[in-house]
Amino acid sequence: MTSLAAYLDYNATAPVRACASEAALRAMGVPGNPSSVHAFGRAARGLVEEARETVAALLEADPRGVIFTSGGTEANALAITGWNRRRFLASAIEHPSVLKARPGETVGVLRSGVIDLAALERALAADSEPALVAVMLANNETGVVQPIAEVVRLARAHGALVHCDAVQAVGKTSVDIGALGVDSLALSAHKLGGPTGVGALLLADPDAELRPLLAGGGQEGRRRSGTENLPGIAGFGAAAQAVMAETDEAGRLARLRDRLEKAAGEQAPGLVVIGAGAPRLPNTACLAVRGVSAQTLLMGLDLAGVAVSTGSACSSGKVAPSHVLTAMGEDDLAGSAIRVSLGWASEEQDVDCFLEAFGSMIQRLGAGDRQARVA
Repeated sequence: MTSLAAYLDYNATAPVRACASEAALRAMGVPGNPSSVHAFGRAARGLVEEARETVAALLEADPRGVIFTSGGTEANALAITGWNRRRFLASAIEHPSVLKARPGETVGVLRSGVIDLAALERALAADSEPALVAVMLANNETGVVQPIAEVVRLARAHGALVHCDAVQAVGKTSVDIGALGVDSLALSAHKLGGPTGVGALLLADPDAELRPLLAGGGQEGRRRSGTENLPGIAGFGAAAQAVMAETDEAGRLARLRDRLEKAAGEQAPGLVVIGAGAPRLPNTACLAVRGVSAQTLLMGLDLAGVAVSTGSACSSGKVAPSHVLTAMGEDDLAGSAIRVSLGWASEEQDVDCFLEAFGSMIQRLGAGDRQARVA
């Protein structure tokens, strides 16, 4: 951890939990390769399989369907290319790791940030070729939760498969792969308080055929070759275990977020809470003050020791207008929105630090007299 006054960028990456770093460190002391048959190798394999069981339990999944990857990006790519469907449909607000995985058709969203189900149905019906549909469980910028059950219902009516990027949702809300009904689901350890550089793709049917993205030694059930990242996987398992042990975490985070949004709105009557009219993750607040650039807010908060983001943190540090807000029809706010995201170590004092810094900036910028709106 750094000496920042308030770290509020959990949707980018969460601080590593002590249990995860300790598990990773212990795994570094195991010299065996998980594919080796001697005692050292079997010990390493035991750590991998223990983590596999835990990650599966977090999602109510079959451990045989857990494929460890280098992160959410690889998990998404493995599913999108591995299902080997000629047609590919994705919502317009997907993470770049989905939108750029392969060419496909884009399905629009409503002003609320929720996928346009009627548009999805039209797209599915436009071609008799069975498609692969990719719709995230919750958006990384706005926190808006998607109606995955309805997406699956429409997809099944047209013989389509469904892949779900659940990277932002897991650990912030309960996720059950069976209840969702999707064919595959991606998650990432560092969003849960685990190490960076490790994630997983979960298959609802552990016996399903999936074309490997990486060929080689045939690790991970011949679905993802390459020696497993033993310390990362062990830390992933520990973080997953910690998430399962938390009680009322969603409620706690929602209370912090709601207090932050309410107080920020009082400081800046022109504040727009984007996605507030739709179901959202309990930890995410996407805020915009019309006429104030996101870069100005980001830099000012950073100088005050408060870490937030302008959206996805997977674009090499770029500060650019959000494709998510543009897809929602919020073009005039796309360059003004910041994302405040809470997590497992967030406390009331973090919200206090944000409000103090944000309020001071609003006063200096003279942005507190604009008309408020909830998007």
